[in-house]
Amino acid sequence: MTDDGGRAGAVGGTVAAGGMSVELPLWKAISYFRVLALCYALLRYFNSYLHFLHPVAGWIFLGALTLWTLASTRAFANPQRCTRFVLGTDLALAVTGIVMSGMTDSPARISHGAPTLPTIWAAGTVLGFAAKGGWRPAAASGSVIGVANILGHGGPTGDNIHNIVLLMVAGCAIGYVIELARASEATLTRALQVEAATRERERLSRDIHDGVLQVLALVQRRGAELSGTEPGAGTGSGTDFAELGRLAGEQERALRALMTGGPLPEQRAPRSDAAEPPDPDAPRDLTALLRPYADERITLSAPGTPVPLPGAAAGELAAAVGAAVDNVRKHAGERARAWILVEDEPEAVTVSIRDDGPGFAPGRLGEAEQAGRLGVSQSIRGRLLDLGGTAELYSAPGEGVEVELRVPRKATP
Repeated sequence: MTDDGGRAGAVGGTVAAGGMSVELPLWKAISYFRVLALCYALLRYFNSYLHFLHPVAGWIFLGALTLWTLASTRAFANPQRCTRFVLGTDLALAVTGIVMSGMTDSPARISHGAPTLPTIWAAGTVLGFAAKGGWRPAAASGSVIGVANILGHGGPTGDNIHNIVLLMVAGCAIGYVIELARASEATLTRALQVEAATRERERLSRDIHDGVLQVLALVQRRGAELSGTEPGAGTGSGTDFAELGRLAGEQERALRALMTGGPLPEQRAPRSDAAEPPDPDAPRDLTALLRPYADERITLSAPGTPVPLPGAAAGELAAAVGAAVDNVRKHAGERARAWILVEDEPEAVTVSIRDDGPGFAPGRLGEAEQAGRLGVSQSIRGRLLDLGGTAELYSAPGEGVEVELRVPRKATP
């Protein structure tokens, strides 16, 4: 969290991701408190105005206080409307009422600890400063009201000091809580932004792996094979093929570095595979999406009836299966066979991809991910994680590889 972000939160009030802010209920509570405190001040004065030296002046002040409180109720219910002018006017009115109390009340009542004209309404002013700017403005406004109380109403008596201490403690405590709440909201918002950026980068990495990286790797291999070996090709053609392969290899490595730690692209490139249906929640038959993967080496076993899933979930699961099939074709060997098994259960859909290739040793996946080869971590596990499912891989040297993809039906979008 930066200082600028903290200042912005202190001025206008922050709203956490999701549109909820802990400040808004507090502002509404302050607004209600001012109205209730006004009612209390009016009731207290009504019961004692006959004992005042100048009761009419007291009624005039309370009339002005009533009009201002009602006029500023909406302002005190929202941090954007509660401007410095509103808070300054509120503070001036509270100080005026305290000073007038010493002029309109009798000396005997003042010496016996009679309350001021605004009474506890002045606390609403301090709370407004606390909610707007934190504990420091609350302490400053509380100090102004405290000085006015001492100089204009009774002097430094025990009751005055007691009331001032309570006002300062309450205002500073509320202001400090507000500052902590703003810092927490800013931290939460930043964490959610980082999480969203990470998820988007992972999704981009899957798309890049499914298309661009595989094409670049193919161009690199074919360029190396064709450089100098193409029938009827001259020296220049072989050099061109070698240069093409070298450039493709460089771009592949650059893209892998970008996927693992580079900056996030601003816009996501359009997918090159089949477009999603207009409604991503429209059911799609998973078996129909997996059928193109079957050939003379890949056997598909699925229920005789359709296996419906929401469109987006079916497309992501089929893409994860396609990534697993690509791994079989690239790493299991030319003679290896693979079997795709679809299990349609009431609670979940499970797809297993098993091959009879050489398998791999434990720890191989971690090494591949560190080297920037993210086929399993992004194109398979990342997709299943986004769907709320799981992706489990089982392998041992000489025993082939089995990938089990499971998507709960209630967790699919």
